[in-house]
Amino acid sequence: MSKSNQSSNSKSATKVQYVCSQCGASSAKWAGQCSDCLAWNSFTEMAMFSTGKVSARLKGYAGADTPTIIALQDVTTNHETRWTTGLEELDRVLGGGVVEGSVVLIGGDPGIGKSTLLLQTAANLSNEFNTLYVTGEESLKQVSLRAQRLGVEKSKIKLLAETQVEKILMLAEADGPKILIIDSIQTLYTEVIQSAPGSVSQVRESAAYLVRFAKRTGTSIFIVGHVTKDGSLAGPRVLEHMVDAVLYFEGEKDSRFRVVRAFKNRFGAVNELGLFAMTDKGLKAVNNPSAIFLSRDKVIVPGSNVLVSWEGNRPLLIEVQALVDETPLANPRRVTVGFENNRLGMLLAVLHRHAGISIHSLDVFINVVGGVRITETGIDLAVLFAMVSSLRNKPLSQELVVFGEIGLGGEIRPVQGGQERIREAQKHGFKTAIVPKANMPKKGAIPDIEVIGVNSLQEALTYL
Repeated sequence: MSKSNQSSNSKSATKVQYVCSQCGASSAKWAGQCSDCLAWNSFTEMAMFSTGKVSARLKGYAGADTPTIIALQDVTTNHETRWTTGLEELDRVLGGGVVEGSVVLIGGDPGIGKSTLLLQTAANLSNEFNTLYVTGEESLKQVSLRAQRLGVEKSKIKLLAETQVEKILMLAEADGPKILIIDSIQTLYTEVIQSAPGSVSQVRESAAYLVRFAKRTGTSIFIVGHVTKDGSLAGPRVLEHMVDAVLYFEGEKDSRFRVVRAFKNRFGAVNELGLFAMTDKGLKAVNNPSAIFLSRDKVIVPGSNVLVSWEGNRPLLIEVQALVDETPLANPRRVTVGFENNRLGMLLAVLHRHAGISIHSLDVFINVVGGVRITETGIDLAVLFAMVSSLRNKPLSQELVVFGEIGLGGEIRPVQGGQERIREAQKHGFKTAIVPKANMPKKGAIPDIEVIGVNSLQEALTYL
């Protein structure tokens, strides 16, 4: 065969297309704006393969083998095998431990503790399983120094410094680890694609190789992912769809507490939360998070209130603070930390319409203590109570706890896990709870706590 024919065959085997990183639309040519989702500068180069190469690369994916139709009731299933990580809070977030053959993506800000958490996890798992830690950002000496600081330098972890995904998987195939840690996905590259490491196409293709390897060999893989300036995982959105679990590492750098939250989990509850404390010996699990978030001052001040939030499968007692003050500005400020800003605007409108209390011309600041970000609607009533307390300059009782969702009609709607929340408050010594009427205990009263059920915002404010 002539060289020209070989060259033409190679070009026909591998073609280049441009794929939108936001919506996945493809185009034969690069364009500044995607015609489907209208995103700017979102097209990235992707290598498209011939049928033979595609079938070889898809080995391990669902549908890669000869397709057959089978009845749902005839599908054989086995209970998933789980391995404990040695960190109780991480096991909680994962749904009870690491599932064999699963792929877990962990994202977080630089320096938040992702590598520390995974090195501790690898040290615990290496006592029972062959564990391989692949570093693409640090040298082997740097990883060894971190292990010495954490006191795990004598563990049975195996290290590898490599960034080419084909070499990593070739060595892993020969070594046969049950736990594989990749730090980080943005440093990996494959020779199939010509773009630089960290690009959308490289991240997606490298992750696809890792997922296929995990499903084919039963290896559990942890992947570290960088985040953008707005806090979302860098790279294509499809990366989160490919893996089995997506965990976010949150927390303020000046705080010793770190929160690991599950945003996706095929083997456990979503929005499960684990709390860690950063020490000189690494991350330590916090078994009683409510005690951390309730470190309140003995001096009672206005604008402070306690709610019972529902995080994953457990209730958490968290303090909410509000400051309502006059403003010298033409446009009053609305500042929230740990709470959605748009929801604050909605609550201010409900407070004015259905309670006759106007705060539109004043500055409003809302802070969720402890650096926790609450997304559930059960925080609504607690935020309103805190704002009214700050506005009237009258403190609320430190033995009062509230929760409930507020509708646009001023009604108090029930929330998930009402009785479990009340029992958690009673366990920590609270004497009064204002809750939605539908969340009142149905089988007798809970001892040592008075539960007041309310149907509307007007009714709730009468108890203040």
